Amino acid sequence: MTQIFEEHRGLLFAVAYRMLGTAADAEDAVQDAWLRWSSADRSGVADPKAYLVRITTNVALDRLRSARVQRETYVGPWLPEPMLTSPDVAEDAERAESVSMAMLVVLETLSPLERAVFVLKDVFGFPYADIARTLERSEASVRQLGTRARRNVEARRHRYTADGAARRAATDRFIDAAVGGDINRLMEVLAPDVTLWSDGGGKVRAARRTIHGAAKVGRFFAAIAGRDYAGVRAEDQRFRVVDVNGAPGVVIDGPEGPIVALTLDVDGTGRVGAVYLVSNPDKLRSIAEGRDLVV
Repeated sequence: MTQIFEEHRGLLFAVAYRMLGTAADAEDAVQDAWLRWSSADRSGVADPKAYLVRITTNVALDRLRSARVQRETYVGPWLPEPMLTSPDVAEDAERAESVSMAMLVVLETLSPLERAVFVLKDVFGFPYADIARTLERSEASVRQLGTRARRNVEARRHRYTADGAARRAATDRFIDAAVGGDINRLMEVLAPDVTLWSDGGGKVRAARRTIHGAAKVGRFFAAIAGRDYAGVRAEDQRFRVVDVNGAPGVVIDGPEGPIVALTLDVDGTGRVGAVYLVSNPDKLRSIAEGRDLVV
């Protein structure tokens, strides 16, 4: 019983993380799935993988519905919890996009059922018939949910076509310009229509609204360069480039651990089209633990 569950734990976490957007909630969902699996009558279970995904999906759906109510009162923009990923994820365009911050942000705009169908079908390739059994709905209605979800995702997401080397180079240029507070160099690396999301959760200083346009985003980073942040003196802050959610990202560490995780979307011209900055300490625990997301 335990061995079978552990064989699929990585998959269950990957499904729950894409459904819920945070590692803590995903881990709780997997733990709930384990409790249900361990107490269930498994004598009639022919496909343990499908059965476990079904349990996890429904647990995640219940959690997502309550989480959406809580997020309505969240202070400032709500962003998913960033997670470290291995370099090979970034080399696989489909895997990288499925776990990117941009995609997870778009998934937040879907209804819980649309999100479940999209994750199971478009990310993990489960047949509609299996998804229908999971959600206890007709296959026709599940197909409609999938079509609607896919249409909404396509309408909202931006496709950034830069390869891994270009994204890494843009990240390095961005760090150099941002650390130095050089607004002219920032303007060179930022796309004209760049958008900044900054999630401090009301616990640390952060922009309460999204910021649009290269000039405004450039001024934002120029203003905070070289300053104390989250109780950490500027001279004690350390920058490192790591792979976050399938793309090169930046982690700023203080003496006690990470205080900022930042990821960038880079367009085909090598300029930054979107910046996702997470400084809510509750969303930096996975990075502090060095936990990799296996996708």
